[in-house]
Amino acid sequence: MTERSTVPVPAPAPAPAAGTPLAVIGVGNEFRRDDGAGPAVVAWLRDHAPAAVRLLVSDGEPAGLVEAWTGAGLAVVVDAVQAEPSCPGRIHRFVLDRPLAGRGQPGSSHGFGLDDAVGLAMALDRMPGRLIVHAIEAADLSQGPGLSPPVAAAVADAAAAVLADLRPYLRGP
Repeated sequence: MTERSTVPVPAPAPAPAAGTPLAVIGVGNEFRRDDGAGPAVVAWLRDHAPAAVRLLVSDGEPAGLVEAWTGAGLAVVVDAVQAEPSCPGRIHRFVLDRPLAGRGQPGSSHGFGLDDAVGLAMALDRMPGRLIVHAIEAADLSQGPGLSPPVAAAVADAAAAVLADLRPYLRGP
């Protein structure tokens, strides 16, 4: 007899309404090497994303993130992360609808994590309709401009994944 386990699957997100505000937030600092991955994805999207999408760069401060995504039907955050074991350039994608305490998520490269911003937004009832995170594993967070080769190679793939997340919200009636 084969052993089976049941994994609960969340209900699909409701169909987005036409004209839903959309935001993509690149978190990071371009002068801390791979920490600039989020801003690099936003820079790539400036030439490829539809005009209806707000493209923003943030330093990751929780109140600033909450302000950036407030009112959005969909907010997509792109950030560099540190993970163990590390695989620089690997992209993680997850949907957040509540704080992640105790789930073992990759750690932000900033002093405060995205989890702090989510907790604050929930306390203030300022979560976006849906929050998707694309986290790119960093190799080098030292001072200086420029991404490491594996992270630079991941920028276009992360941007394409962001566009795929936006696509259902951009379709007309």
